[in-house]
Amino acid sequence: MKITIIAGARPNFIKIAPIIKAIEQKKDSGEKITYRLVHTGQHYDKNLSDTFFEELNIPLPDINLDVKSGTQSEQTAAIMVAFEQELLKNPCDLVLVVGDVNSTMACAITAKKLNTKVAHVEAGIRSGDLTMPEEINRMVTDSISDYFFTTSITASENLLRNGADKSAIHFVGNVMIDTLYQNQNKFTPPSFWKEHQLESKNYIILTLHRPSNVDEEQSLINLLLGIDKMVGYKKVIFPIHPRTKSILGENNLNLKNIIFVEPQGYLSFMYLIQNSFAVITDSGGISEETTILNIPCFTMRNTTERPETETIGTNTLVGTSIENLVKVYNEFLLKGKKESGIPELWDGKTSERIVTILLSKK
Repeated sequence: MKITIIAGARPNFIKIAPIIKAIEQKKDSGEKITYRLVHTGQHYDKNLSDTFFEELNIPLPDINLDVKSGTQSEQTAAIMVAFEQELLKNPCDLVLVVGDVNSTMACAITAKKLNTKVAHVEAGIRSGDLTMPEEINRMVTDSISDYFFTTSITASENLLRNGADKSAIHFVGNVMIDTLYQNQNKFTPPSFWKEHQLESKNYIILTLHRPSNVDEEQSLINLLLGIDKMVGYKKVIFPIHPRTKSILGENNLNLKNIIFVEPQGYLSFMYLIQNSFAVITDSGGISEETTILNIPCFTMRNTTERPETETIGTNTLVGTSIENLVKVYNEFLLKGKKESGIPELWDGKTSERIVTILLSKK
């Protein structure tokens, strides 16, 4: 079996690492399976891509399509054009896509147009929010995939409601958790740990990247000022995305607690999360990691495509207003952590299940 694996953005690298490891293990045991790794170049900042290949021991990609940035349509179109040429030169039995970024949808469409089967890892998750580009990517990718690998029973049920063939749906767990477990003993403090006098549980992690939170300058400023005031004497470490940094521009916000740092590699970022007092984010993936690490997580969104992180895990949806975040955070300070657990099959063996199932399809 020849598989082409697609990676394009930071979350993709975290998800493909254990899948590649599982393929290598099957190959070493005598199975006839090979893979070709395609990096679309959707994330091209070294801290957002190259570092992940080094830290997670991912082989260098066989090709980098080097599409870089653009509007949603420009980037998607560029990936499709470049990947079509790649797939024509290097045909395969199956294209494996992960997650919900533009590379996921673009390469799935291209593969199906060339009559190549598609497997979607992290299929079926839905937020119900069609203003999110990722939601469109999920829906389109799932509508044309041949095999679906889901993180939860809810995701599997979503696919069934949308008409997917039951025999093609496989509830296997969460590959991001495979990566966490495989690398947990390598988590390392960032270079600024001592400089900012960080200690376990004396700081909060903040990440923001969704348009609803960062695209409008004044609302972003108000949000940061509100968080800065809310946390009291706790430090707030904010690995700021280049795009968000450009929106803030030269504004001097005179923040007392929020510390801006560069985007982090996987091992240092996970060290920061594991030792934090709490996390404030608008990322779905981070809410999965905090669930495993038992760290309180406050998600600044109105919906989530990962409901199990809220019903079972440590995540709490707080909407997008600073007023509601303050209210929920203060309740947390008063009552402490909510009871939580780990979702079914988030056990570090998801990638092994995926590769075993794919080999049964050849």
